[in-house]
Amino acid sequence: MSKIPVYLMPGMAANPTIFENIKLPEDQFEVHWLEWFLPESKESLETYAKRMAEKITDENPVLIGVSFGGILVQEIARIIPVRKTIIISSVKTNVEFPKRMKFAKTTKAYKLIPTGMFANIEVLAKYAFGETAKSRIKLYEKFLSMRDKRYLDWALETIISWDRKVADDKIVHIHGDADEVFPIKYIHDAIIIKGGTHVMIINKYRWLNSHLPAIILGENTIKNTEDE
Repeated sequence: MSKIPVYLMPGMAANPTIFENIKLPEDQFEVHWLEWFLPESKESLETYAKRMAEKITDENPVLIGVSFGGILVQEIARIIPVRKTIIISSVKTNVEFPKRMKFAKTTKAYKLIPTGMFANIEVLAKYAFGETAKSRIKLYEKFLSMRDKRYLDWALETIISWDRKVADDKIVHIHGDADEVFPIKYIHDAIIIKGGTHVMIINKYRWLNSHLPAIILGENTIKNTEDE
């Protein structure tokens, strides 16, 4: 039996090592890591998604995206046939954005964010992960490697300006009830992980390793789950 190709896309500014603890059965799945590259000037999300899709060499892959990576894989799924699209700590539409992000879009306040400050890992961690715990700064230095101002300016504007209003009902959405970036009260139709924060790809990997195989194969109908 041929293995199922699974492509993992990290969140804003993050490199693929955020997936280092995600282990899927090697006899069933072939895992590939995708990583951010610099966008062209004023590049649309659609065009960027097309360029990222060129890095996917298998037919009918499973796409798994975290946070902004979750938005990107949904756009890629519009371009190529996929077996399944799974988003983690992300949103299915801009309707699920918190009020502060909707306000930022209306006022274009995001243009005032001095992304040059993101060279300070504590500031970048706050925007990308929703937290800046001192004990984890070393960890964040490892994971948040895409710090180029051109990318960060583009990423912020692209996220805030995302115009999808109707969710694809085939998307599998996994979300933590303690997510600080995309609060659970705005999220609909998701598998909810109790105690999961925006960084649960890092600290809830045991749950993900236990459940992702069944979710990918369509055998998991669970909608809410206890912390593990």
